[in-house]
Amino acid sequence: MDQGGDARWTLVTGASSGIGAEIARAFAARGRPLALSARRAERLEALAAELPVPTLVVPADLARPDGPEALLAAVAARGIVLHTLVNNAGFGLRGRFSDLPARDQAEMVAVNVAAPTALSRLVLPGLIANRRGGILNVASVVGYLPGPNMAAYYATKAYLLSLSEALYEEARPYGVTVTALCPGATATEFSARADIGGTKRFTGNVMRPDAVAKAAVDGYLAGRAVVIPGAANRAAVLGARLMPRWLSRKVAARLQG
Repeated sequence: MDQGGDARWTLVTGASSGIGAEIARAFAARGRPLALSARRAERLEALAAELPVPTLVVPADLARPDGPEALLAAVAARGIVLHTLVNNAGFGLRGRFSDLPARDQAEMVAVNVAAPTALSRLVLPGLIANRRGGILNVASVVGYLPGPNMAAYYATKAYLLSLSEALYEEARPYGVTVTALCPGATATEFSARADIGGTKRFTGNVMRPDAVAKAAVDGYLAGRAVVIPGAANRAAVLGARLMPRWLSRKVAARLQG
């Protein structure tokens, strides 16, 4: 595939719906060619058909140990050199850690933690060598809290937030940006899959995914380490930082109740 000169290709995982699809639209609006990945190929094809930029559809299962390497190999086979990686793929599960199926939780850790770690490690050396581009990781405001009744999910987002901030400092001297996006409750399919649509967390401030995506892309392009969309979410993070850990545990348990 001819990249067309200085084409700044962006790979978005979990691009079939929600925040991932809106991030793809936001980059497309800036003229960025896109590689779109998720499990649901038909949704990716539908999204690609509406975008006004060169678009490659690469279905992938990031729960598989070989998923990240296979995805990047498929992109490279088309002659694409990535400028930006968006690690958006992920899902959550609600319930007691001791009750949720072990296999489901292991798959969640694979998609939310192992996959973005592997993809970042595979992509980052090339970005550093080229001294441009970066990585946008979709974490969450819950990364600032312990999460009773969603213990493993909260932990995955805490990991991704910590990894992103550390990589921001490592990559910055080379002109490479690593940004952590930390949205709060957002109107996507996530809440249905995680079974949290009726919880207190989703009965107040719920943002639109396009607004979250705009904040994400604007913040990443501005070189920010962390982006928290929405004043209410920023206030919630400030509160989480200030309150004692014993109290934050109890607050999170009530929100997920």
